Amino acid sequence: MIVPNIPSLGRIMAEVHRPLLALFVWDVAVTVLYYVLPFHAPALPLTLFGSAVALFLGFRVNSVYQRWWEGRVLWGAMINASRNIARGAINFIDPEAPNAVDLKRTIVLRQIAYVHALRCQLRRQDPAPEVHRFLSAEEGDEGLSRANPANGLLDGTGRRLAEAQRAGSIDTIQQNRLESVLIDIANAQGGMERLKNTPLPYQYRFFPALFARLFCVLLPIGLVETLGWATPVGSTVAGLMFLAILQIGDDLVDPFAGNVHDVPLTAMCRTIEIDLLQAIGDPAPPKLEPVKGVLW
Repeated sequence: MIVPNIPSLGRIMAEVHRPLLALFVWDVAVTVLYYVLPFHAPALPLTLFGSAVALFLGFRVNSVYQRWWEGRVLWGAMINASRNIARGAINFIDPEAPNAVDLKRTIVLRQIAYVHALRCQLRRQDPAPEVHRFLSAEEGDEGLSRANPANGLLDGTGRRLAEAQRAGSIDTIQQNRLESVLIDIANAQGGMERLKNTPLPYQYRFFPALFARLFCVLLPIGLVETLGWATPVGSTVAGLMFLAILQIGDDLVDPFAGNVHDVPLTAMCRTIEIDLLQAIGDPAPPKLEPVKGVLW
């Protein structure tokens, strides 16, 4: 996620220079053709075309931003649920029970490993290195052997809580409370997977892109009689506005893509890691800071 309020000119140019250059070349070609081989430019209702294209792009941007914001809300819920499961395990498990300290640490470390595994799954990365940072090979491989490693780790946490209840370390009410938090975590994961695996409908992707590019092609033809040699500048600037809005939709459509525009999953996982490690008295890493204006 880009953090500064003022965007970097270099980053902007890196994203738009190709369509901007193609648009400028086309505008110059239309202008030169108009003066070398004079033609009567048709009276195009550009205002009507532009309004229609803006309407399509507006619907598209609203849809993709809603997806991005939902992804951020789901990860906010994951942060809260992670704190709740750690606090419940630490406070509920009877300190006089056998292996109480180890059980508390295990549940907390499993939750940290879980969120890192989920982050890697959403970004299509290998979760094994992150899981093995917090869990032993035996415990980590138990979840990694599943088709959905994050869900496998969550199931393992649920089994350990059930075993703790049978051993008398927690009572049934406490188990139910902790299980309800695990349900919240699973629901949040399901929402994230829905966003990741469900693309924007084809119509929202194809038609706005087609109409925006078609408008940019027609724009210099409709402006050349009025602007003359200034057509390349005026048409390029106006067309760039529509292409920029189109690019915004492409950038935000996948909130877990692992690029500079996505939800900062690594930073949020680090927040969970810090809070949970400090809850059990372990040293915690520092807060993740933006790198060149980007928080990952």
